[in-house]
Amino acid sequence: MHGTGPHDVANSAGWREHPRYPDPAITALDDRFHKYWLPLSAVERLYTGTRWAEGPVWFGDGRYLLWSDIPNNRILKWEEETGAVTTFRKPSDYANGNTRDRMGRLVTCEHGGRRVTRTGYDGNRSVVLDSWQGKPLNSPNDVIVKSDHSVWFTDPPFGIHGDYEGHKAEPENGQNVYRVDGQTGEASVVADDILGPNGLCFSPDESILYIVESRGVPNRKILAYDVSNDGTTISNKRVLIDAGPGTPDGMRCDIDGNLWCGWGMGDPELDGVFVFAPDGTQIGRIALPERCANVCFGGLKRNRLFMASAQSLYSLYVNTQGCAGG
Repeated sequence: MHGTGPHDVANSAGWREHPRYPDPAITALDDRFHKYWLPLSAVERLYTGTRWAEGPVWFGDGRYLLWSDIPNNRILKWEEETGAVTTFRKPSDYANGNTRDRMGRLVTCEHGGRRVTRTGYDGNRSVVLDSWQGKPLNSPNDVIVKSDHSVWFTDPPFGIHGDYEGHKAEPENGQNVYRVDGQTGEASVVADDILGPNGLCFSPDESILYIVESRGVPNRKILAYDVSNDGTTISNKRVLIDAGPGTPDGMRCDIDGNLWCGWGMGDPELDGVFVFAPDGTQIGRIALPERCANVCFGGLKRNRLFMASAQSLYSLYVNTQGCAGG
């Protein structure tokens, strides 16, 4: 579907022949979710044809979305006005998570180079971080940027386990979560005891950092930490959400502090997006026909949820907006 136009993109949404309102794919599990559910909005499939979609990031100034197709070693671009999908970058160094910094530049986790990069306005890439204590990083997974311009990212070894999503190699560093200072570029480890650190995001006031522990025992978890007043360290590690049989991956926070989390794997009843209130209660679910890896908010009013889901990209208008920095 490279370079498809809006007509072909519309035809690709044939996974449901008769969309209904309200969309039965959306379920309220708590009365608090009704505030965010638009009854006349339905899940749309915008594109299909990836092998493992990840890292959606919205560019409002250009009205387009970028997202990664890791095994195909490319970043794709979807244009809101036309629905056209083109290749933004190939090879992408097996790009995974993406975000924008507070100056609007693209920040990307790259399995291939085992690094985090920043793409300037001229299109040239510079390295944010590619090593720790003289040894290469593992395979940076997901990334966010705080309002003080610091870059925070997770570094599990998933991308170097084999040659499908990167280059097979042995880990030389722990499974750390890093912070790179926005002024000095100095790196520090903010967490080193998470089993498979994956998706991460801040609460709206940046006082809490959420991190997915994707290899947690016996269950995967979403952890919460308090962020220090100076924004450089985290403390008070706690389990906010026990995923049970589910597999949380990437997540983003809305302006009310709710977590919108990619979910799935195994049981199809778990595939899609789970929505949690700030207290950790699941309040809603968006069912998808495949596992969702990661999400972001975008659209003209930042009220459109984009869902990168295995082989496809989906969207849904919701009655909230995403936080900046995700």
